[in-house]
Amino acid sequence: MSATVDTPAVLDSWVSFLRSHAAVTRQLNAELLHAHGLTLNDYEVMLLLAKAPGGKMRRVDLAESVLLTASGITRLLGGLERTGLVAKAVCQSDARVSYAELTPAGHERLRQASATHLAGIAELFTSRFSADELAQLGTLLSRLPMTGKACGGGEAGACGI
Repeated sequence: MSATVDTPAVLDSWVSFLRSHAAVTRQLNAELLHAHGLTLNDYEVMLLLAKAPGGKMRRVDLAESVLLTASGITRLLGGLERTGLVAKAVCQSDARVSYAELTPAGHERLRQASATHLAGIAELFTSRFSADELAQLGTLLSRLPMTGKACGGGEAGACGI
């Protein structure tokens, strides 16, 4: 049974969800930026590349995975390419297809940033709930559309957790 959207409790829950998400992601982003010069989006893309088969992904698939437009992923990857963390690779069988792949420097930066990111997740998120509450929250959030898609199909490991 679903609740009616116009009730104060439902609206309060929605606003609380939005504000909590914004606050946590803002703090995680700030920590990564300060310690490693990476945004949360940079980190997510690098993590997906590290976990991808063969260590690379088609740029169009990467954009879909992180919910960015084609121009958005081009801008993001451009910055990572300029800093030597990601390299552009061409498809030998189809010149229209290009890949993004993590460089050795990118793997090292991701390794370093992961410690910071996981510590932030622990402080800002997991420490606030019991194991049972986290399991329940995961179940509830899995009902939402697109849950997990941006993190590699819903596997917690794909999100660096």
